Amino acid sequence: MSITRRRFLKTSAGAGATVAGARFFKGPVVGAAPPDSPPDERVVPMPTGEWMSPSSGTAYRAYRSKYAKSADATTWVQIDLGEKRAIDSVKVYPANDRFVPGQGFPIRFKLQGSREPEFHKPIAIANHLDADVPNPKGAIQQYPATGVECRYVRLTATRLPRIEPRRPMADENGYYLAIGKMDVYSGGKNVAELCPVTADAAYGNDDDLPQVTRPERAGGENTFMDHPENVTDPSTWKPPVHKVKVPRTGVTLNGGVFQTAMEKNIRYLLDSYSVDDLLRQFRERAGVIPPFVPPNPDVKFWEEDLAGSNAGRFMMAAGNTLRWMEHPELRRRLNAVVDGIAQYREPNGYIMAYPPNTILYSERGGYTRAWVTHGLIEAAYAGNPKAFELLRGYYDWFNQNPYLTQMLRFSYQGGQGMVANSRLYFTPVGKPADIQVLQRYYQENFWMEQLAAREERAVWQYPYAAPHCYLLTNLEGYIDIYLATGDERYLRMVEGAWALYHQNWENSGGSISIIEFVPSPPRSNMLNVPLGELCGNSFWTFLSQRFHLLDPENEKFVAEIEKSIYNVGLADLVGSPGFRYHTLLTHHKEKPTAHNSCCEGQGTRLIGSLPEHIYSFAPDGLYVNLYEPSTVEWKGDGATLKLKMHTRFPFDSDVVLQFSVARPTQARIRVRVPSWATHDMDIYVNGDPAAKGTPGCYVALDRTWSEGDVIQFRLPIALYAERYTGLDQIPGHARFAVSYGPILLAAVGAPEVRLRLDDVKEPADLEKRLKPKSGQPLHFTVENTPGIEFMPYWLVDQEPFNCFPAVPLRA
Repeated sequence: MSITRRRFLKTSAGAGATVAGARFFKGPVVGAAPPDSPPDERVVPMPTGEWMSPSSGTAYRAYRSKYAKSADATTWVQIDLGEKRAIDSVKVYPANDRFVPGQGFPIRFKLQGSREPEFHKPIAIANHLDADVPNPKGAIQQYPATGVECRYVRLTATRLPRIEPRRPMADENGYYLAIGKMDVYSGGKNVAELCPVTADAAYGNDDDLPQVTRPERAGGENTFMDHPENVTDPSTWKPPVHKVKVPRTGVTLNGGVFQTAMEKNIRYLLDSYSVDDLLRQFRERAGVIPPFVPPNPDVKFWEEDLAGSNAGRFMMAAGNTLRWMEHPELRRRLNAVVDGIAQYREPNGYIMAYPPNTILYSERGGYTRAWVTHGLIEAAYAGNPKAFELLRGYYDWFNQNPYLTQMLRFSYQGGQGMVANSRLYFTPVGKPADIQVLQRYYQENFWMEQLAAREERAVWQYPYAAPHCYLLTNLEGYIDIYLATGDERYLRMVEGAWALYHQNWENSGGSISIIEFVPSPPRSNMLNVPLGELCGNSFWTFLSQRFHLLDPENEKFVAEIEKSIYNVGLADLVGSPGFRYHTLLTHHKEKPTAHNSCCEGQGTRLIGSLPEHIYSFAPDGLYVNLYEPSTVEWKGDGATLKLKMHTRFPFDSDVVLQFSVARPTQARIRVRVPSWATHDMDIYVNGDPAAKGTPGCYVALDRTWSEGDVIQFRLPIALYAERYTGLDQIPGHARFAVSYGPILLAAVGAPEVRLRLDDVKEPADLEKRLKPKSGQPLHFTVENTPGIEFMPYWLVDQEPFNCFPAVPLRA
């Protein structure tokens, strides 16, 4: 049974990064608790001394022995230093690779040295055999050795902790030893790195033994982050000039797929939670109402642990939506939420729904803060100026808060919080301090170098948090630092990261196929585990959009946005019942949820933003990026221009762009010729040939436009098949994905589809065997396979399907 972020955080004892352990750590609590303090388990004291960072990447996992049935089982691990050494000390790191610090740390144990491997004459280094040792949680333990001379160092556990299963898995029940790693110091240097490790025959785990002496992570093992040397002077910043701008307003939908999606999204927003629901936790924090007792684990995590994210979810989507279409009830609720947050603002500007001294609990400091920030930004752009005022007051507090050194690595997935600061900087109330905080407390120079060099391990073996789609939010923050400072290092880093995700962790149709707790090697693209989180493609869309603003002639960024919208966003949107969490590509789609999950929040945000992806504003004109019935209005050459797009795309490939302008006006209109086009595209102006564009480019039409001028073209669209090369192969068969232009198709009719076709050796062979279904656009029959037809994946609902049907291989 696979584990995902949702399942782990719902069933984990701590439901967050350091929660289960850190609440017991006897360190100082920084900052006074408000009068109505939350339960103690939510107040996470900041650690003192050395504290082990989470290590969820498989390359940095902990050593874990085999399970024992009794606590009094004895197991050991032993390091061979290669030669006799004078030992100064031994450092033992607690396990922290499942975000429960100290899990598996021995209750009773001894550390010994020896000159021979059998330990016939051991030399004591530390002895904790007579009394139980308190679990150190994340605190790294160091034991002096006072010059003991030995070649071998052994840790022997004689009493093991019981590991309670977090989910019904047979391999998680019983007692075991777990340690993150061990260092042996001689002459001030760790001499154990990469040394051979052995273990007892009964419980030793040979697969994990190399972890005991693995090298230190590039950024160190500690949680503390404070690098003032990274901070740059704003007077030296030379921000790049955006070549195009994202429309904030000025786009109206005229029917079509996007409008239908946005109307479904509005129903979801209005049917899921009331204003009182959205403000409840702000009122609890202010002591206005008593704390709520969650009825089930889903509610506990998504609403209580992530207190305030529900309001952020609603504001992100409602604010985005109201920029394009007016809806009185949606606006009333949005303003009521903003007013409620303002009502419970503290005198120092603090606005979050959780008390300040719980900022390190679960994902509050990153995830929740980002959501509320996104939400208030969108509310402000939708016409509520109070939202910007609230954000500025809060970030004046945040940018000096006492928890900053812990925000990245002590709090679970802390990097999610980068984009909150960076987005705020680019609003009318932004300050340089919003960027400088990221440089000082979040910037990881080693990671910047790895990604710039396009090292695959930098993604799937990121050493400090679960390596999955949420790292894309960190990348949003880094590219924003580039946009603020002009420092090319940040750009090279994110360009490398974008290429790595695109080449190694993107499945057919565009879904991002990497997730927490599922090891995802490059190009694995697994189909039989739940991958493809909707939130990941929302992040992918907004990251690609930033690149489009810098390099609008590079069509590939819009192509990624297009795939994410059609094959993930629309595919996972249901409407009032909610959103699907994973973009499953075989068997059956998931049931939707409406309980404020991460994918609901980012999905509803993405759908609310759809019109801003159709066009981009350039200083001298307009970019036409996507094909959707709509009208765009903008200022150019001293006049107001209006362009109306007539199309039924993707059900029809004809597109007509019609001008409305008070007087003849010069403008350069760039029309996208998509990379999926099968051949050059002819473009006509007022019926006359005007240009021809090759696939993957923009064609510029630079002229003086008059009232009623028309641009016409037919998109060269056709079936396109590609062979599946991921891990989930079927013996004796080849698997193919089929798209129609950007639209991923699903073979509908069975969860496991075997096409009865001979002589399909190349993708083109399969393309020829599919035939359009009369009267049903985007539906195709397939030769010799009754009961199976191909249709857009986004339109699949409850039917059994497979986006990777198999064909037999012939000798």
